[in-house]
Amino acid sequence: MNPLISVCISYRAIKSNKVRSFLTTLGIIIGVAAVISLVSVGERTREIGIRLAVGAKERNILLQFLIESVLLSLVGGAIGTAVGILVSKVASALTGWPTQISLLAILVTFLFSALVGIVFGRYPAKKAAQLNPIEALRYE
Repeated sequence: MNPLISVCISYRAIKSNKVRSFLTTLGIIIGVAAVISLVSVGERTREIGIRLAVGAKERNILLQFLIESVLLSLVGGAIGTAVGILVSKVASALTGWPTQISLLAILVTFLFSALVGIVFGRYPAKKAAQLNPIEALRYE
C-alpha cells in the first residue's frame, strides 16, 4: 500500500474520532501524572520528615510539592508541544500539506499543563504536608 494512502486513511480515522482520541489522551496524561505524584511522596517520606522535624511548616511542604508538580507538567507540556510541532512539520514536508501552528494553541497547551500540575499535585502535596514528622522519620 502506498504510504501516502496509509497517512490519508489514518488522518481520516483520527479526524472522525477526535473526541475519543482527545479523551483517551487526556486519561493517559491524568493517570500518569497522578501515579508519579503519589510515588514521589512515598519515596521522599524521610526527606519530608526531616524538613518537618527541623521546623518546616505544612505550607512550605505543600508549596514545594505543588511547584514541583507544576514544573514537571510544564516540562511535559513543552516536550509535547515540541514533538507536535516537529511531527506537523515532518508530515507537511512528506505530504505537501500546509500546516499552521497557532500561538494560541501553544499558550492553551501550557495553561492546561499547569492546570494538570495543580489539580493532580494538590492531593499528594497535601498528603505530604500532613505527615507526622516522627512517623515519617521512622519510615524505611
